[in-house]
Amino acid sequence: MESVKNCIHLTDYSFQRMCEKDFGINRGVYNEIDKWFYNKGLVDILKRRKAILNFIVFNAANGQNRVRFGSGGLRKKLVEYYEQVAI
Repeated sequence: MESVKNCIHLTDYSFQRMCEKDFGINRGVYNEIDKWFYNKGLVDILKRRKAILNFIVFNAANGQNRVRFGSGGLRKKLVEYYEQVAI
């Protein structure tokens, strides 16, 4: 994974592709994560991207880079993360 400092400045398309390549997060899931953090008040794109990356890493199981949420699991994981980290 590129360093967080550099990758948060990528274009939207490139940032999403990096999430897909490095973590297996497809565009639809990425858009839901992005929208969720935006609706929680993270309107600054750089802060939101940092939160997205932190959320993905938080959910990476046992050091594996591929993140799986399962049916209905994404929202549950977002709430769990938000409650634990309290952005």
